[in-house]
Formats: sequence, structure tokens, C-alpha cells
Amino acid sequence: MPPNEDFGWCSKHGVHNCVLDHPELAERKTLPSQEQLQEDQRQAQSSLAMGVRKENNSRCTLYQSRIQFASVESVRQAGVDIGLVERDRVIEAVSGNGEIVYDPTRKATIAARVPGSVWAVEKNIGDVVRQGELLALIDATAVGKIKSELLRALAEKALQAKNVARLKDARGAVAGARIIEAEAALAKARADVLNAEQAIRNLGLPIDADNLRGLSEDQAIDNLRLLGIPQTYLANIDELAASTNLLPVVAPISGTVVDRSVSLGEVVDPSMQLFEIADTSQMWLRLSLPLETIDQLSIGQQIRFSPDGSSRIIEGRLDWISTGADQHTRMIDVRAILDNQDGRLRDRTFGTGKVILRDANDAIVVPSEATHWEGCCNVVFVRDKDYFASPDSPKVFHVRSVRLGATYQGKTEVIAGVLPGEVIAVEGSDVLRAQLLKNGLGAGCCVEE
Repeated sequence: MPPNEDFGWCSKHGVHNCVLDHPELAERKTLPSQEQLQEDQRQAQSSLAMGVRKENNSRCTLYQSRIQFASVESVRQAGVDIGLVERDRVIEAVSGNGEIVYDPTRKATIAARVPGSVWAVEKNIGDVVRQGELLALIDATAVGKIKSELLRALAEKALQAKNVARLKDARGAVAGARIIEAEAALAKARADVLNAEQAIRNLGLPIDADNLRGLSEDQAIDNLRLLGIPQTYLANIDELAASTNLLPVVAPISGTVVDRSVSLGEVVDPSMQLFEIADTSQMWLRLSLPLETIDQLSIGQQIRFSPDGSSRIIEGRLDWISTGADQHTRMIDVRAILDNQDGRLRDRTFGTGKVILRDANDAIVVPSEATHWEGCCNVVFVRDKDYFASPDSPKVFHVRSVRLGATYQGKTEVIAGVLPGEVIAVEGSDVLRAQLLKNGLGAGCCVEE
């Protein structure tokens, strides 16, 4: 057989006798269309841009080798079986361990603002609550004291206002110093009202001192006794027996009660967690990925997560990449936001996730066992296109250097080196590899300068 035309090394694709640039070298009867070749070249560039690919040695001469069998029967006896170079889907991804957790921006931990004892508990774990809904009532002495201080400050303010008005009416009969002293006392009384009003607001209670003006003492006390307790719950309270010390604990957000750490009559303080509420309609997925993959990651990439012990695949989009690596594991954290409208996701669910770098539906692939590393090049063995042209045609396999990409479901992507439709040795191809190495003993597989 005469040797094929030798175009040498292709620096763009990293193979010898590149069939992407010289399709006439392919061992197939017909040439691919120009449009298909351009698409394959575009896809090769896209795959090469994804990251570092194992490189071939430009000085390697193995691609010039051919292995010939005596007959078709001898090929069969050697256990060599063939397969086609095909197009198939290839998914290239970065994998890591991770877990699903509550979205911390949609979670609230509730505690009592002042020490006291639990007067009533209205919600339990699993209850769905709306923002402002009553969770519990705390009987706290400090609450009654603050309310009393507001009433006292309002009374003092009213008294001082009357005193200033009386002195101003008798301006000609009293010294100006007395009017100034009275106005100073009124200003202090107003400040005391503001302080008491702010102290009540600090408890999370809605208060407007102006609404208490003009009310009698009994009316003001009734107004303050059940301050902040939702109207829907007031019917359950005996107003006559209710203490002015009651502090309502209400839901700051809408969601589900996921934890309750309080019982009726229990003594509590601000350091204790009473309830935890989470909006479970949206969850977070956190993954830990190798630091060396950072250049391949970008916001918006798809993430697929498989919980441990489940065949379910959960999908989301990468929306955050950590700006630093863990000092112990040298891993980086990434995050995806997951939709959980159906409520099937659970907090602290561990599993394995993948960030999808590339999803190619028509990549050029070969069975993974058909590829071999010869010490300086990846090669496959391509059957000559005239193998069955006649009974006397040479039973030849050509050595072809290939640039490999991702491996997916038992198949390996060939970025460059073969074209779909070519026939390659698959099962038993190690026999051809052994013969190739045997022929190269003493010379090595690469030419050295």
C-alpha cells in the first residue's frame, strides 16, 4: 500500500494529519459536507476552550504506522471487534459534594425580647403561618413597667402643659423665670414620653402616644393592656384577667414553623430560641468543588444534584461562586437557588452535585476502550476504507493520533482525529496496541531532537 499523504502536525487541534482540516484523509467512502465540517471545527474549538486537555507530542511518528492482518479470519481469531465513530450526547461537568439547606434570607429565628414566662403557645412545628401571626405570649414584668412609665410620662406631660398655659395667661403677674422653668419642665416631660414610647417600640409593639391623649387613665390602661396582640386572637383572651405584662411573639415572615423550643409556663430570656420559621418555597444548594476548576465556572451554569439514596435529579442555576478557598480542604463553595414549590426538598439533604460546563448533543465519540495512550500520544486504530473492497485487499488498521475530550456514559469525546462514519477497533484493540509497541521496541514512540 502506498503511504497516505502526510500533512504533519496540526497545532490548532493538537493531532497529526488532522481530518478536520483535511477530510480527504478520513477512512470513509464519502466526504462530509462543508457545513458539517465547519460545525465540527466550531465544536472542537469550543471543547478545547473548556479547559486543559491532555496533549499529544508533536514529534511523535506513530501516526505513520499501519498494522496489517493476513486475513479477516485472523482479525477475528485475534479477538478484535470493531465499532463506528458516531455522534452522541456528551455532558462535561465538575462534580463535588454538597447539601440542600434553608435559604437563610428566608429564615427567621424568634426569641423573647425580655425575660419572662410563657403565658400561651399558639403554634407548633409544621404549622404554616403568615407574617404578623401570633406564635406565643410572654408574661414579662418589664413590659408592664415600660407601659406604666409611658402612662406616667403622659400624665406628667399633660400637667406641665397646663402649668405652662396658666403661667402664660398670667404673664404680667408672674416672673419670666417661672415661665422658663415651666417650659423646661414641659420639654423634659415630652422627652420622657418619647423615651417610654421608644422603649415600647423596642419590644416590637406598635405604639403611638398621640392616640392615648385625651383618654382617661382606665381607657389608656385598657388600650395598652393587649397592645400588639392580633385582633383575631383577642376573642380568646379574657380582658379582665389579662395582665398588662403580656408581650406577643409574632411571626416576622410568612412560612412554616420548622422548630419550636418552648413550652407553656417555661421561663425564657432573650438568649433562648423560641421558634424558627422558614419559607421553604425556595432552598439553597451548596457545593464544594476543586479549586483548580474555578476558571471553568461562571454564573448561570446549570447544576444537577443527586441526593444520597435517591434517584431523583434536582436542577438549579449557579448564582454565586466563593471568592476564597477553604484553608483546610482547598475547595471552593458555590451556590444554586432551588425552586421548592412542591415542598419535596428537605433541609440538610446531602448528596453529589454537578456543574454542567458543556452539554453537546452531537459530539464525535468513540467507545472509551478504543482509545490508548502510547506514552506520548492518544491513538485509535482506524480500519482502512478499502478493507472489504476485494478478497485480496489489505486488512489494514491505521494508527491515528486523537485529541480527547470528556468521557460520558462509557464513551469518550474525540475533539479531533477521526470523523463520524469511520470504523475503529474497539474490543481487542489492545492486541493492536501490543503489536504497535512491539514494533517500536528499541526506538521509542517519539523522535527526539
